[in-house]
Amino acid sequence: MGGGAAGPRATAPGQQLRALFYALPPGESSFRTVEEVPDYVEKSIPFFIAFIGLEFAVSWVQKRKLSGRINDGISSLSLGILSRLPDVLFRSVDLISYIYIWNSYRLFELPWDSPWTWYLTLLGVDFAYYCFHRISHEVNILWAAHQVHHSSEDYNLFTALRQSVLQKYTSWIFNLPMALFIPPSVFAVHLQFNLLYQFWIHTEVITNLGPLEWILNTPSHHRVHHGRNPYCIDKNYGGTLIIWDRIFGTFEAEDAKVVYGLTHPVNSFDPIMLQLRPLAHIWNTFWATPGFCNKLSVIFKGPGWGPGKPRLGLPEEIPVITGKEVPFNPSVPAYLNCYAVVHFAVIVDLFTELLGTVTMLSQGTVLLRIGFIILSLTSFGLLMENRPKAGILEIIRCLVFVAVYKHGYLRSQFSSLGYAYEHSFAEERDFN
Repeated sequence: MGGGAAGPRATAPGQQLRALFYALPPGESSFRTVEEVPDYVEKSIPFFIAFIGLEFAVSWVQKRKLSGRINDGISSLSLGILSRLPDVLFRSVDLISYIYIWNSYRLFELPWDSPWTWYLTLLGVDFAYYCFHRISHEVNILWAAHQVHHSSEDYNLFTALRQSVLQKYTSWIFNLPMALFIPPSVFAVHLQFNLLYQFWIHTEVITNLGPLEWILNTPSHHRVHHGRNPYCIDKNYGGTLIIWDRIFGTFEAEDAKVVYGLTHPVNSFDPIMLQLRPLAHIWNTFWATPGFCNKLSVIFKGPGWGPGKPRLGLPEEIPVITGKEVPFNPSVPAYLNCYAVVHFAVIVDLFTELLGTVTMLSQGTVLLRIGFIILSLTSFGLLMENRPKAGILEIIRCLVFVAVYKHGYLRSQFSSLGYAYEHSFAEERDFN
């Protein structure tokens, strides 16, 4: 990219809101260099919070019940934070690989400020997502990463933020053909827009969008994708557009009531366990399966495959939905739920402060903060499962928090919260 490029452009709140719905036209979202492209995802965090609150309110008005549970919501948000931690240390692998191919192998260069380039990239990014998404369901080793997003038995805006740490390290491959002719700055915009669009479709409060259902991926279509009903399995892979599913025969309209989650639920809120358990299952199955070719099939065929079965497994082996399925929901005292919510809010504060100051911190401080965040998210997950030894881990976590905060390795982005933390430490010293 050219030298002396300006930093990321500022975006007005109205623009940021429209970015969530892929509603920023080319004239407002075209940039000469990657360095000028705003971080639309990070700047959308306040809107994520606002829309989650709005969803709760609408759900209460519609059904007289909230749209989610504390344990599942904390689990989803924990997985979202965990998925973003590698980006604190490294630049996005999507952009690194894309820029490398662009600089070294591009065939020709489409104009960055042309509306035609903008709309072509919209189609290209969404088609690449469809291909990757479909393969992630049909190749076991890729499914092991992607299943994290499907592991919730609720379907709400929290679920949209439930992301895999590992998935991004395979998805980049599908975008590389565009690097032969589409400028990285245009690609960087649509990569974010495609992701942001998929946030608001994770809801049950929107039923049907009429004629838009023929073209766009909608809440109704994506509810099917998240279902474990037999008619929902391996359907509706589109990101922004549903046309790819209609073209390639993977479309299914919403019909019977959708039951969400995996066909074999993992029954855990531990974010580390949710990331690693499927890989452990593949490892064990690999060694237990006889024959070299069969071992390779364990990795590269579908998650339902077994010796003598079709590539994607047998449809009749998908568990039947009775309508009496009960989500994993361990009994936890109300005070523990309140405790988890308050302390999770502290971690969100520390995480967002880390995102904003990472370039000013030493690598040791960054690693220490990341380690503490991972420890905290794991502890919250075990608390929500009411594990016997979760309290011991939480005590250790709190002691670590006091130590690293008092020595200046953790900071709040809000001065009032920082004062509250320090005041509590002062009271602790006076008490002792």
